[in-house]
Parts: sequence; structure tokens; C-alpha cells
Amino acid sequence: MNTPDGGSVACTLEYTVDTTSEFVFQIAVTAGGPVHADEELSVTLDGAEIEAEVIPASHHGGRQHLVRAEPGALRVHYAATVRRDAATPRRVSAPARVQALRPSRYCPSDRMAGFAARQFGGTDAEIVRDVTDFVRGHLRYRPVSDASTDAADTLLAGAGVCRDYAHLVTALTRASGLPARVAAVYAPGLSPMDFHLVSEVAVDGVWRIVDATGLAPRASMIRIATGRDAADVAFSTLLTGGGLTMTRMEILAVADGDLPGDDPSAQVSLR
Repeated sequence: MNTPDGGSVACTLEYTVDTTSEFVFQIAVTAGGPVHADEELSVTLDGAEIEAEVIPASHHGGRQHLVRAEPGALRVHYAATVRRDAATPRRVSAPARVQALRPSRYCPSDRMAGFAARQFGGTDAEIVRDVTDFVRGHLRYRPVSDASTDAADTLLAGAGVCRDYAHLVTALTRASGLPARVAAVYAPGLSPMDFHLVSEVAVDGVWRIVDATGLAPRASMIRIATGRDAADVAFSTLLTGGGLTMTRMEILAVADGDLPGDDPSAQVSLR
């Protein structure tokens, strides 16, 4: 499978802030190792630059930006040109394995163990294939979920968006004994363009991307953040304060060269 060497990504987020508030943004690509980013980030309040404190994320070397804002018009803009070197697929470390087998807020794998045991089995690759096929066939892509919807809710509803697909894949593979987590990505080829959420599942000790939506080629995806579920990788989280309204969100993700095809049976890893 042809893998793009990089691409260009950008996002602009605008809010009306009504009370003094504190936010965390996760919109910067995860750089380091084979991934190199020439990037810029600006945060303004009523047109004046304000500070964004960089905080390491707890998973996979990602970065968060902590912003404290008074009432006003808040604008966050990020842009990066990304280059990726060839790399050996990332092995699953012992700490990552333990964390990725535990139930989490949106992926209650302990509640789904009986269902998974009846539905899935075999080798790692066979479980991932069957879970992906099941989720793709069972769900309809519809915006029926909200911030409280977990994987069990999605299984019962039979519908959801990328976040729900990723949570259900992650929960069912965890329940089948495979370490699984989610990754927020920029996804060239996604239409309409948005932040995208996919699963990463341990297949024979290596992290592989699983995207049951099939909405963008996996080989072109660029990692933003990694975590147990969407609670760890949200692009924007209000920590304190409130009374705010998002007024604009624009996202760009373009791969270098032509977009690759995506054979659903191929094993693909995020770098």
C-alpha cells in the first residue's frame, strides 16, 4: 500500500467566551520519531495574543495546550506541514498493553465480555477482521449520539458517528482480549472534513489502525492524540468556567501526492 510521506493540516476554532474559563486543546500533531512537523499555533482573545501553555499528554507523546481566557472572542489557529520517515510499526509496550485492556468511560469492555465471547474468536487478525465487519454492518452512520453515549449504548442504538464506531470497535476488541485504544487524527480524504477518531488494536504485538467507517484512507492519517477513549483525546475540553459558544470550526487535511487506496484487509499502522 502506498503511504504518503506527509501532508498539510490546519484548524481554526472560534468561541464566544462569556465567563472566565480554562480550556485544554488537543489539535497539534504528535511529532517525534519518524514524524516531523513545521508548525505554528496562535491563540487570541479579542484580537490580542494570549498564552497557550504546552502540557505533555499522558499517552504516546502527544501535546495539549492549556489556555486561560477572560470573556471575549477567543480564536485558536493551528497549522503544520508534516513529514514522515519510514518506520517500523510500533510495538505494544507492557504498560500500554495493561492500560489498553482496562475498561474505560466510553468503552465498558467488562459489560460486553459475554457478547464478545459469543461473537468473536480466533487469531488476533481474525478477531479484528470480524469485529470490524460486525461494526461496519451493524451501525448506520447517523448523528444520534451525544456526549454521554458509550459503546454499549451505540451497540443498542445501531447508529452513530466516527467516535461511536471507534468506541464500539475498541470495546469489543478489548472484551475479546486484545489491547485497544483510540486515536484522534487528521484524515486527508475525509468528507465532510472534520477531526476523525479511529481505533488502534494490538495485532500480534503491533499497533494497527482500525476504522470501521471506511471514510478515509488509513495510510494518510496523521496522529493528533492517543488515549483510552474520547475523554482522553477531545480536541477541546472546558476545564473551569462556562458560558461559551463555538462560533466557527474549520479543519484542513491534505496528503502529499495522490490519496492512497485502502484495502480493508491490509494491516496499517499510524506513525
